[in-house]
Amino acid sequence: MREAATRTAGPPAGGQVMAAEMAQQPAVLARLAARADAGAAAVRAVAPAPLAGVMFLARGSSDNAAVFGRYLAELEGGRPAGLAAPSIYTRYHAAVDWRGYLVVALSQSGATPEILTTCQAVRAAGATVIGITNEPGSPLAGAVDLVLATDAGPERAVPATKTVTAQLLLLAVVAAALAGNPQPQATASLAAVPGAVATVLADPGPAAGLAERWRGIDRLVVAGRGLGYPAALETALKVKEVTGILAEGISTADLRHGPIAAVYAGAPVLLVEASGPAAADVSDLRVLLARRQADTASLPVPAAVSETAQVIAATVRGQQLAWALARARGTDPDAPAHLTKVTVTS
Repeated sequence: MREAATRTAGPPAGGQVMAAEMAQQPAVLARLAARADAGAAAVRAVAPAPLAGVMFLARGSSDNAAVFGRYLAELEGGRPAGLAAPSIYTRYHAAVDWRGYLVVALSQSGATPEILTTCQAVRAAGATVIGITNEPGSPLAGAVDLVLATDAGPERAVPATKTVTAQLLLLAVVAAALAGNPQPQATASLAAVPGAVATVLADPGPAAGLAERWRGIDRLVVAGRGLGYPAALETALKVKEVTGILAEGISTADLRHGPIAAVYAGAPVLLVEASGPAAADVSDLRVLLARRQADTASLPVPAAVSETAQVIAATVRGQQLAWALARARGTDPDAPAHLTKVTVTS
């Protein structure tokens, strides 16, 4: 009797909150896509002219979203874009001239001390600051020139899911605004994002199967290139958070240098694939990994949508994989050990 119960019990309880919040993503994204044109107009109204450059300010999952924004802003806006280092202001108290720059600060809680301090510093030094947050009434609202709310509703699971994909879509709105095109076509492709994510959520099988195959791993490489690189970073973070597996997100170009030495026969590698100029690099890496006899896999995303929509869908695939791996390994995705929802850094 005891053996029979063991065989049929399945994974332990847990993960229902994260799963429910993942399932809310199409509705959240649909709300944001519906007001994308208004959001782009608001960004255009505050953006410096001429625009010197764009910098992104974030931590954690928001930092991975910021990498996505950095790519899109430079591609669409035609000005240099990069990631700000909060310690320059919170620890080194540097004096920097920010005139002509747009700074985009991302904080799900809107309350991270170092994000607030840095926003205040760069704004005082001449920057225009946009805040992207799930809490429009948070302290961040008082430290920026414009708030773009993710409008995702309360997120109770420790791993961020719906707030991350909402940030990704809003970053695409910001990039469309910087392109200088006031026409609706600038944000039209975003209408396909909710459907692409819904398609992925309705098909959990690929992630579940890969989680079963990899349930015993102790390390994982997640590689992507171009717009797919931020999805690789976020997938690796989600796997680390909910399973404790040492997962590293890396660009395919960087992996081909020194880190490839750590990819031995049987080593698990997840490739984030999307259409676009970087797709050939991922294909080339797959060939190299096959020669090294790595255990290589990828997860499907809808094909008939833009590269931006595919990357957001790939981010959701990463959430699915992390959730399924945690369940397969007997851990609770909702409340990973030693983590809290809000990490206070200063």
